[in-house]
Amino acid sequence: MDSGPAIFTGTVFALFGGALLAWTGTRLRRREPVAHGVNRIASAALASVAGTVALALGVYCLTRL
Repeated sequence: MDSGPAIFTGTVFALFGGALLAWTGTRLRRREPVAHGVNRIASAALASVAGTVALALGVYCLTRL
C-alpha cells in the first residue's frame, strides 16, 4: 500500500533528472546558454548537479520498494 507514492515519486524524480541532464547536454553541445544572464560554466555545472541529484533521488526511491 505504501509503495504507490514511492513509485510515483521515484518516477517523477528520475524523469526530471534525466530530462534536465539531456536538456543541459543539448544546450552545451549547441553552444547555447543554459541560463540567460549567468556565466555559462556556472549554469551548466549547477544544472548538471541538480539533474544528477534528482536522478539519484529517483533511483533511491525506486530501490527502496
